[in-house]
Amino acid sequence: MEQVMQRKQFLLELGASEEETLTLLQYNSNRFDHSLLNSDVSLPLTDEPFAAVWDGYVREAAKNGVYHTLRKSIVQFAFPIREGISQTDAYRAVTLKGADVLVCKEATGLLIHHPERIRMFLHLTAAGRVPVIVIPDRRDFVSLVQAISCRNEPKNLPASMGACTVQGYNNWGRVDHAKAEWLRLHPGGDWTLEFLSFKQKKECYQDRIILLSGGTYSGVCAASMGLDDKEWLKKSLIIRLEHECTHYMTRRVLRSMQNNLFDELLADYRGLVAAFGEYRAAPFLTFMGLENYPLYRSGGRLENYRGEPPLSGGALSILRVLVYKAAQNLEEIERSISCTVKNRAGRTLVVLALSRMTLEELACPKAMDVFTGHWQITSVIPIVQEEFFFLESSE
Repeated sequence: MEQVMQRKQFLLELGASEEETLTLLQYNSNRFDHSLLNSDVSLPLTDEPFAAVWDGYVREAAKNGVYHTLRKSIVQFAFPIREGISQTDAYRAVTLKGADVLVCKEATGLLIHHPERIRMFLHLTAAGRVPVIVIPDRRDFVSLVQAISCRNEPKNLPASMGACTVQGYNNWGRVDHAKAEWLRLHPGGDWTLEFLSFKQKKECYQDRIILLSGGTYSGVCAASMGLDDKEWLKKSLIIRLEHECTHYMTRRVLRSMQNNLFDELLADYRGLVAAFGEYRAAPFLTFMGLENYPLYRSGGRLENYRGEPPLSGGALSILRVLVYKAAQNLEEIERSISCTVKNRAGRTLVVLALSRMTLEELACPKAMDVFTGHWQITSVIPIVQEEFFFLESSE
């Protein structure tokens, strides 16, 4: 209760009305569950079951090509992007019931302009390995997001959106494999009845997949970052990868992944450190459209996180102040730990310590003291991660 009152007082001091304060307290409430970290956990966690399946896909892709492997494994590749297709009987039969896509007339294929440029690998995170698909061509990235995440519907994607983590993808290949194995062990058995029990075990057939585009991060040009085009594209991919992997980590380790600005701040922190070796507020504020704070640049990523229902104009104005102050305080925290925290494992622990805070706490004048208290608790967690970036082995 004391924490809530302090957050409320800070918002009022920033000029928020009573109504805006209540809205922002809800929007910025910390939904992370740290109970797993209070046990004898060590990181990284054991892989989720889908990782072994995707490890097989990666090996197959090395022989037969990524596009061919994905088209065989992901049924949405068989359908075009078309308004209303997700409601057709044929599409629902294939994607929801596992019907044979080969006999489906509507399965005319997904338009991909450069299938040869698509890459796929497994990336190690504190939550275990996760499959990553890199799609350099923007048109192909949009098509794959629409296919896998939007059920082949032509949903518009913001220009600043360059990545997507697909949650709960129903992998019918895993279902077919489980069916064949069960029938082998139970010859003559009734799979229809067994399936009623099987489908309750989502870990047995649902995957998480990270899709990455190859463009500039947050739609920000190289000149704005003081880099040449090639270097910025490379760093953009590193930021994007570690950003999405941070979301995956909080989803599994902390049991929450929200589409809000505090989650984005944590994920961008991890991505920027991975790409540049340190965190600075200026790039993050540029990504958000606040490089000329207090002015806001239309098209910045901040407008993607207004919440549901969307924050009012007044609440959004206060949120901009919070984001700016939090970014500045995070840079100060970064300077205080930079001499002792230098590897991926240590940076992961920083994210876990920050995750105990709220946006108001990170933005307030006492942010350093609050972080220090959480850091003392978090820094003792045992964690071992390989020190590598995927670009070093994939390019």
